[in-house]
Amino acid sequence: MLLIGGVDAHLERFDALGAKVVLIQHPDKITPYQTRTAHALLMLDYTDWETVRPFAEAARAVYGADAVVSLTEPGLDPAARLSDLFGLSDGRRYEASRRMRDKYLMRRHLAGRGLPVPEHGLVDGRGSLAAFGERAGYPFIVKPVSTTAGFGLLRVAGPQDLDAVWARIRRLEGGRTDRGSTMFTVDGFLMESYIDGPEFSVESLSFAGRHVVVAVTEKLTDDSHFAELGHVVPARLSGTDRTRLTTAVEDFLTAMDVTDGPSHTEIRLSARGPMVIESHNRLGGGHIPELVRAAYGIDLIAYGAAWPLGLVEPLAAPPEPGAAAVTRFVLRNPGTVTAVHGVEEVAARPEVLLAQVSVRPGDTVRELRDNWDRLGSVAVTAADAGSAVRLCEHLVREEIRIDVAPTVPDGLRAA
Repeated sequence: MLLIGGVDAHLERFDALGAKVVLIQHPDKITPYQTRTAHALLMLDYTDWETVRPFAEAARAVYGADAVVSLTEPGLDPAARLSDLFGLSDGRRYEASRRMRDKYLMRRHLAGRGLPVPEHGLVDGRGSLAAFGERAGYPFIVKPVSTTAGFGLLRVAGPQDLDAVWARIRRLEGGRTDRGSTMFTVDGFLMESYIDGPEFSVESLSFAGRHVVVAVTEKLTDDSHFAELGHVVPARLSGTDRTRLTTAVEDFLTAMDVTDGPSHTEIRLSARGPMVIESHNRLGGGHIPELVRAAYGIDLIAYGAAWPLGLVEPLAAPPEPGAAAVTRFVLRNPGTVTAVHGVEEVAARPEVLLAQVSVRPGDTVRELRDNWDRLGSVAVTAADAGSAVRLCEHLVREEIRIDVAPTVPDGLRAA
């Protein structure tokens, strides 16, 4: 197995299968576990095709490769491209992967296949923003065509926002993402009309072109920003609405030529019906695989590892949940962290799947804009979704304590 990027959990699943893994990993992402476990390790920027290709070819010549896989966003395109190059796919895997990552290509492709899409277009100067607002109406959304986790998303409420949005675009264009993962380049912006309605994600596994929806995840959101507040599995939905969502996603994956492996599709039940926001030919983030495993007993990471090696049978049908699971993200007002308490005590509770906080005293809490600004997370399981939501909210708000000294505006600071 030639594995492109990823985290320890991905390598763990391949190791459990007895696979010999040649890991191509970015130097910034190497961990001691990966160094110990990989059969061979190549440290390089695998997002650079001219760099990764010769090293991958050399690794294949030495070790062989039954499959090339990535389960992480920045590794998807190089893994697909290498798979095509080595004759391990039908030759169209990279084309399909690139369409999934490039939101503009995705919109164009879906429109060409007759699937519903919002009004959309590429940003080409400040004038294009004004013209789009006149054509599509306000509010509308501007976002990078190929980043992730809500980075760089902008809401244009009206003409009064155009100057500020254009200034923000100019600051971000051509640079790297500056939070979380810095492995994405901002290489263009997409404009699209605002999609209303509650938001969900659909977690699927595809087996030789047959799509099986494993779970529908309810998104806990706030319209004032683009950060996700939490996830609920299974989503609290009527049977009719669940069918509408899953049918739309199955049609979407077929239209996008996704044939194998996991996918994570973000979708809204809008006034026009189910409308895909974006999708990824990988696992969902925000601990969604852990929630799915707790609620359904399905290990999405294990399937993502075993299927390309032919070491697992395809799911015959969507599973039924045996419990519910919820993630809530830890948020606090902007300022400077002075103390952190309660994380270990929360993590030790039997109903808690995980509890983690990424800040410590002295760290800065920024204004919440996207997923990179969250401070941590708690995930729990319970018999039903409502109980899991209530428990998780209590733990995040009452049991985990992060003291923050508020930021003092410059004009109010003592001389």
